Amino acid sequence: MSDPLTEPTPQPPLEILYRDERLVAIHKPSGLLVHRSPIDRRETRFAIQLLRDQIGQHVYPAHRIDRPTSGILLFGLDEAAGTALSLLFQNREIQKNYLAVTRGHLPESGLIDSPLHKYEDADGHIKSSETQEAETAYRRLATTELPYPTERYDTTRYSLVELTPHTGRRHQIRRHLAHIRHPIIGDVRHGCNKANKLARSHFAIHRLLLAATHVVFVHPFTNAPLKIHCPPETSFQTALQCIDLPVQA
Repeated sequence: MSDPLTEPTPQPPLEILYRDERLVAIHKPSGLLVHRSPIDRRETRFAIQLLRDQIGQHVYPAHRIDRPTSGILLFGLDEAAGTALSLLFQNREIQKNYLAVTRGHLPESGLIDSPLHKYEDADGHIKSSETQEAETAYRRLATTELPYPTERYDTTRYSLVELTPHTGRRHQIRRHLAHIRHPIIGDVRHGCNKANKLARSHFAIHRLLLAATHVVFVHPFTNAPLKIHCPPETSFQTALQCIDLPVQA
């Protein structure tokens, strides 16, 4: 007999947000890699394989989102569909919206257009001298101020922000918000160590507070407009409640 204490804990199935004969969209949880990567050679769970096994057919990823980011991930159900979706992303014909919680109070809205250095290695550690244009629009949805001293301030401030990247550079949203000194809470790579430590110790926030929540595009085969919505996962919603920001449906 197998020992139940040594057996792996069954994982819940991936949430399917949309599916037709050619396309499928899932809610990727934070912490799940899209595919095999040098980032973690020991990892054995990937969105591609999990979805393939769940629906019983091969899937073809059209884009990627960072491992710590949760939210909408699109696949083709055949190679042509995967290619068609990828071209929509390359041609900037898919609008993507994200939600993030940042340090400090951002202005009501704005456009961050600072060029970003290109990464030369697969895991995003080595920067090239070459820069690429990058644009991220943002809109502040809510703010909060809590009585916890941080750095030289007597209180801690957070903003809930909607973000629309107009380009698709590696870690673009995370790097752009760090550039304007409003890093995303829970961002180990580009964020603020002190802000992350406070979020962990006072509010038990142990994840990147960034989620892909909306995509809008014209279906590449039916030409029908398609909108897919994905509320942030439970861990994100719980974090919002802990820091007195409105939960997002």
